[in-house]
Amino acid sequence: MTKAGDDATGSARSVAKGREAAPPASAHTDDLAHMPAHRLAPLIRTGAVSPVESVEAVLARIEAVEPTINAFAVVTADTARAEAKRAEVVVSAGERVGPLHGVTVTIKDLAGITGLPAARGSHIFAGEIASRDAPFVQRLKAAGAIVVGKTTTPECGWIALGRSPLTGDTHNPWKHGFTPGGSSAGAAAAAAAGCGPLHQGTDAAGSIRVPAHFCGLAGLKPSYGRIPMVPVGLHDLASHGGPMARTVRDVAMMLSVMSGPHPEDHTCLDSAPADYLGRLGEGIAGKRIAFSPDLGHVRVDPEVAALVRAGLSAFSEAGAIVEEPGTPWGTGGIDLARFFWKAHFSGFARFLPEFRDRMDPHLVACIEDGMAVTAADYQLQRERKYAWCSEIGRWFGDWDFLVTPTASVATFPVGQLAPDGWAQHRWDWMEWAEFSYPFNFTGAPAASVPCGLTADGRPVGLQIVGRRFDDLGVLQAAAAFEAARPWEHLRPPL
Repeated sequence: MTKAGDDATGSARSVAKGREAAPPASAHTDDLAHMPAHRLAPLIRTGAVSPVESVEAVLARIEAVEPTINAFAVVTADTARAEAKRAEVVVSAGERVGPLHGVTVTIKDLAGITGLPAARGSHIFAGEIASRDAPFVQRLKAAGAIVVGKTTTPECGWIALGRSPLTGDTHNPWKHGFTPGGSSAGAAAAAAAGCGPLHQGTDAAGSIRVPAHFCGLAGLKPSYGRIPMVPVGLHDLASHGGPMARTVRDVAMMLSVMSGPHPEDHTCLDSAPADYLGRLGEGIAGKRIAFSPDLGHVRVDPEVAALVRAGLSAFSEAGAIVEEPGTPWGTGGIDLARFFWKAHFSGFARFLPEFRDRMDPHLVACIEDGMAVTAADYQLQRERKYAWCSEIGRWFGDWDFLVTPTASVATFPVGQLAPDGWAQHRWDWMEWAEFSYPFNFTGAPAASVPCGLTADGRPVGLQIVGRRFDDLGVLQAAAAFEAARPWEHLRPPL
């Protein structure tokens, strides 16, 4: 099945008091589709669950919810079924299997999978077929994961929302008619809706963390270069690949498989993956956490702010030292993200003569603004950016982690660049996403984890940022928070 042209009331509640899972129509099948990878993989390895049964459960879930959420650009049902049968034979024969054997995964439609469309949410690339797997796709397959489809993205991943001129609007499973965020829009919607456990995203200015925040998920933007990107992104070392899932353990499992150097990415790190899963439970006792509610300048919705602040006690309960020291560097990057965003997307100007009328009009406006940027402008702003990154790095010398809201608002209606009451612009969507881009610039690891639901049932996440290369520490902090404020039992009212 492919799609390539369709166009609660009361006070804010903590995650632990959120909406419980409703009894599904077919409990066994539905539970398999929702089962996290860290529980499913051992059951498949021992033969307690068949890979065929698991894949069929996920495909049934996709078929049931896809008309509502529109999370997939391509569903690879036939290939997934064939791979599941092969996986079952391997288990039956007692052969050695990988850590994700028989577990399903989705891939964002910015990455290549051999023989599948690579449209990137755009009419510009509609009809293009990938000739090879991206490196992290190769690694996921080698670990035994079974790809069930490619998930939707806004045009070329340009915006932190779930709208595409090619595939239409992707909807948030927690509130239909509202955005799941983006640009890893379909990945977030599919994960929240229970379409299997593992989902791959990318993040150049919040595109993993924002949809994780909007959809009640764990999502990690790892240190830059931890996961190789081929081809290397054109956002001046700001584009990161990473995992998204409903549990931190699943994020850790996925990161372990996807990480490591690759000869075709000259910017990737040369270190092998750490034992992210095995060391996840080491805790954060004695770690120093700086909390910033606003980075000194960011407007935050009061309900979001209250939920994030209430979540801080989870870190104290885990033995960490939480303080609120201020971020003197916070206002330094206000203009940098907008400058580089329009400058980098100005490269798409070559497509305007043929495709302007079939492109996202807001992306067109961004491109047009970027066309005025000169090489001298770019170099001067780059100098500012690198100095700012150095300042942030020095500040982190005193802290193990920084905790902030992941974004300023909870999910809002599709078709809008910003919620009602927020500044409206011809293309700039970043006012409500100011917490993201600093850590794309610095390349530091940053995770979003759910910390509650608004009064009307919209998820809210808090962001945990670590020192560069401390992906393990960020995951340990996220796991400590998850243990104190569990959310896996919650499901959207889909």
